[in-house]
Amino acid sequence: MDFRLWMMFALTMGIVHGAKKRAKDEEWNYRDGSGKVDLRGVANLTQVLDNWRYDILNEMKNLLIKDHQAVLPDYARIQPLSEALDDLYKEFNALKERLGELSNKFANIEIFIDEVRAGNVSPRAP
Repeated sequence: MDFRLWMMFALTMGIVHGAKKRAKDEEWNYRDGSGKVDLRGVANLTQVLDNWRYDILNEMKNLLIKDHQAVLPDYARIQPLSEALDDLYKEFNALKERLGELSNKFANIEIFIDEVRAGNVSPRAP
């Protein structure tokens, strides 16, 4: 019995070693057997995959239209952020307008100071 076990082991190792060597030496040729391919079966598989794609896209479209909350995140949490950004934008615009008004007032003062320095206008005495 022991002899048979060793023979089976040696035979198995020889077969495995030969298969590894053959696989290492040969590269797979994808063109082998291409003539035996059933084109009707490939066309049917392509049709099945196209139908699945169409069904999946239709289902996603219907989900987005009818039950978008099942697919998309909850945007109710984002609304306060949007309102805060809107308030910040309004405050920024108000500050920009106020800065413009102050710049106009200082422009008149700067013109007057430049004229006083040039000696064109005498400063008023109290």
